[in-house]
Amino acid sequence: MAKVIVVFHSGYGHTLRMAQSVAAGAAGELLAIDAEGNLPESGWSSLADADAIIMGSPTYMGSVSWQFKKFADASSKPWYTQAWKDKIFGGFTVSANVNGDKHSTLHYLMTLAMQHGGVWAGTGLNYNNTKVSQRSDVNYLASSAGPMAQTPGDASGEEMNEGDLETGRLFGARIQALASKFRG
Repeated sequence: MAKVIVVFHSGYGHTLRMAQSVAAGAAGELLAIDAEGNLPESGWSSLADADAIIMGSPTYMGSVSWQFKKFADASSKPWYTQAWKDKIFGGFTVSANVNGDKHSTLHYLMTLAMQHGGVWAGTGLNYNNTKVSQRSDVNYLASSAGPMAQTPGDASGEEMNEGDLETGRLFGARIQALASKFRG
């Protein structure tokens, strides 16, 4: 089984809940970026040892949180040595609005992965876009680049949409499968 790390920042608990679903599907380890934008002491070595890195951030003002950006900037040290080259990467995001410019956040995460020489994997999921589709369906928000979740701004992480969480779980399972094949 491949070692999968889910590195994420969560401001209000929604991205944490999505990270938990993704990690459950990937049989992965959670690595939280704290409120100051830092990893725990062992975080960098966990990322170095990973076969796959899944990144998650809330979408704030059309991009990642400043805490995630601080982590991304600090990743220039492994970038310099190409420590993450050829790892499988993926990413996910959460915002309060249905659109909320979440695709900008996913593109940011994808660009970061590409800068590290990583191999990006999207959801691999079809969309639910028929008249009978329900908001609780898998990949209802129709993202190929990575899972998107939407939770009203006044809802807790416990009130997240089950279809979004299942999308995250299926995405995690896909990353695990790809990383396991890739490592040979």
